[in-house]
Amino acid sequence: MADRSRVRAAVRAAVRRWRRSIEVRVVGLTVVLSLLTMAVVGGFLADAISERLFESRRTQAFADAAQGARDFTERLVQADVPTAGDLQQFVSDNQEELESVGGDSSVGFLLLRVPGSDASVTVAGLSSAGLGPSLLPDALREAVREEPEQQAAPVQLVEADGSTAPGLAVGQRVDLALAGPYELYFVADLSREEELLDAVQRVLVVGGLLLVLLLAGVVSVVTRLVVRPVRDTAAVAARLSAGDLDQRVDVRGEDELAALGRTFNDMADSLQRQITQLAGLSHLQQRFVSDVSHELRTPLTTMRMAGEVLHEARGDLDPMASRSAELLMEQMDRFEALLADLLEMSRFDAGAAALDPEEVDLRTVVDRVLATALPVAEAQGVTVTSQVPSRPVTAEVESRRVERILRNLVLNAVEHAEGRPVEVVLAGGPGEVAVLVRDHGVGLRPEDAERVFDRFWRADPARARTTGGSGLGLAISAEDASLHGGVLEVVGRPGSGAAFRLLLPRAVGGEPGPSPLDMPVDLLPPVPRDHPAAAPATSPTAVVLVPSAAGSPGAWGDAGTEAAADAIATASIPVVPPPARPEGTSRG
Repeated sequence: MADRSRVRAAVRAAVRRWRRSIEVRVVGLTVVLSLLTMAVVGGFLADAISERLFESRRTQAFADAAQGARDFTERLVQADVPTAGDLQQFVSDNQEELESVGGDSSVGFLLLRVPGSDASVTVAGLSSAGLGPSLLPDALREAVREEPEQQAAPVQLVEADGSTAPGLAVGQRVDLALAGPYELYFVADLSREEELLDAVQRVLVVGGLLLVLLLAGVVSVVTRLVVRPVRDTAAVAARLSAGDLDQRVDVRGEDELAALGRTFNDMADSLQRQITQLAGLSHLQQRFVSDVSHELRTPLTTMRMAGEVLHEARGDLDPMASRSAELLMEQMDRFEALLADLLEMSRFDAGAAALDPEEVDLRTVVDRVLATALPVAEAQGVTVTSQVPSRPVTAEVESRRVERILRNLVLNAVEHAEGRPVEVVLAGGPGEVAVLVRDHGVGLRPEDAERVFDRFWRADPARARTTGGSGLGLAISAEDASLHGGVLEVVGRPGSGAAFRLLLPRAVGGEPGPSPLDMPVDLLPPVPRDHPAAAPATSPTAVVLVPSAAGSPGAWGDAGTEAAADAIATASIPVVPPPARPEGTSRG
């Protein structure tokens, strides 16, 4: 089992190396293609050499056999063999001459009577030592009997040590006068040719492997020369993306890679200049907002004091002046709220926002927020309901910031509910708490949801702000959630409403786990049909957004598909006078 695991680990490492390295792929493909090429070319050469070599030896064997048979026949014609005994003596006397046919490469001969011959005289067959009729294939003997020309067939010669060697048997018919037709075979040894062919094949294999290795080394060096600058450029690009804007590529030479490096450095210089300019402009913008916000406090205080005097004396004024005093006071309230939000954003931008946490029961925070939002909801004919657990839901938070987040979300939901109900749900988990605010109003389009946490952004610029918001509420809420180590998420669909979910850790510095509250199913984005957890198809315009920071669009987030826990009690909000003037917000 351990060996199998090691093999699998080695295979995975090799596959990972293959995918990540151009050099490995180029060298590997070169070796494979070279091996295939060498196999094809080597096989072709080996076949050509073998055919040429054995064809030459075959031709020589045919010539030697023909000459030997011709000499034997001529001596028989010249000899006086009137009787069977004389013929037998002649054959025996010519055994040595027959064995010498073919020289050193000859193994010997066989002189065999043709089966079924009707000649009255019979001569005992002769053969060289170690050779017998069983050596010859039946097809060869049949061809010799039927065809007048020479016939040949490969045979296996048995050596003295029991091993076998390749041979070639060449046969033809000869006429022994009184004895009639006989079969004369000469056997040639092909061991020398086979050894020569084996040597050639070994040379081809070894030479081919050495050539492939040499080619792989050359390709590796060439590929490394090309890949190394690209790899160095990728490393520099990674460091640039990490924020080290001073990184540059080391350029050498005048070739295309050097031109690429110079172009990359020029691009990095341009990006550094633009980023530096943008950072400077951003800093100036933040400084301007901070300075203007602080500088406006003094004249705003004076204007407010004058406005309050006019507002208190509006009863002594004519109706037009009295109404103007009321409008002035309303706009002063809105201006003061906007200034407070600008100051808060400037503290976030400067990194000066600090958390002052304490253990709080979030049920009381929810109650205060709902009591504050109730007059606005009644004025717009919106019913607000809450679902809170019967047991305390505590967390280490800054009550003021969490209350501001929930007030922004609730007032935002009321403004966009279009007279439909708004639900607020609170739940706690082992290490996290969550609040879900759901409305059934205009909803959100995907492009709207991606910008809902931008500063001063509004989904419908023509829509009036009924709550007098500054346009910074959701941006500040996202920053407040991030300051607690939590997240603020939104999901929505046009015509079906929207749902905002605040998820916070119970302890300061903790990481929130899975949310105890799931997003509404009817607002979730559709799951691809080929997904294993595919749900019934929904409108493609539903989105889930998780803000990464205030003033910037969030990233897509996950949401569950189950309803809130049934154990949460449902209760209507009591009619309670608002303890303070609400800070208005709007969606965006």
